[in-house]
Amino acid sequence: MPTASLQSTQHAAIELLRATRILPVVTVTSAEQGVAVARALQSGGLKAIEITLRTPAAIDAIAAVKRDVAGIAVGAGTVLTPQQIDAARAAGAEFLVTPGTPPAMAEALTTCGLPAVPGAATPTELLALHARGFRVCKLFPASAVGGLPLVRALQAPLADVLLCPTGGIGEGDAAQYLAERNVVCVGGSWMVRADWIADGRYDLVSEATARSLAAIARTLG
Repeated sequence: MPTASLQSTQHAAIELLRATRILPVVTVTSAEQGVAVARALQSGGLKAIEITLRTPAAIDAIAAVKRDVAGIAVGAGTVLTPQQIDAARAAGAEFLVTPGTPPAMAEALTTCGLPAVPGAATPTELLALHARGFRVCKLFPASAVGGLPLVRALQAPLADVLLCPTGGIGEGDAAQYLAERNVVCVGGSWMVRADWIADGRYDLVSEATARSLAAIARTLG
C-alpha cells in the first residue's frame, strides 16, 4: 500500500490532472517565454503547464511562472535525476513528470513530497510503479507503444491506475483518449508549437488551447 505521504501527493496529482484535462508539454529558451506561454495557455482555459527540463532556461522559467502567473500550476517535465527533482522543487515546481522511471527515480519520487506523474511505457513498468504505490502514471510515448488499444487493454489488470497518455496525441484524438475510464488527462505539445513560441505567436497558443478544450467539452461534456 502507498505510504500516507505518497497517498496524499498522488491524490493531489490526480486532482490536478483531472482539473486541467490537457497537460501542455512546453519547452522554452528563456524565462520570459515561459511566462508568456503560461499566460497564453491560461487565456485559452488551461490550469497547468509542464515546463520540460530540456533547456538551460527551464528552471528559471519555472520560477518565473510561479512568481508572475497566478492561477496556473507549474510543473517540471522531463525530470531525469534526483538532482533535477531538488532543483525543480527549489524553483517552485508544484508537480513533477518523468518520461520513464528507473528504480532510483521511483524511490526519489516516492519521498520528494511533490505530486508526481512517473512515466512508463509497458505493463511491466506500470506494475512496478503500482507496487510502489503510484496511482497515476504518464504513458509515454503513448501512440508509439500501443495508443488507445493499449490504454483499453490496461483497464482490467490495472483498474486502479489512472493514465496521462503523452506522445503522438493531438487535437484530433485527445477526446478519444479522455473518453477512456482510466485516462485522467492527456499530455501534448500541439497547442505550444515551437515555431509559434519562437515567433511570439502566443495568440495561436491561446486559440489552439481554447479550440481543443471546446472539442473535448462537445464530446465529453
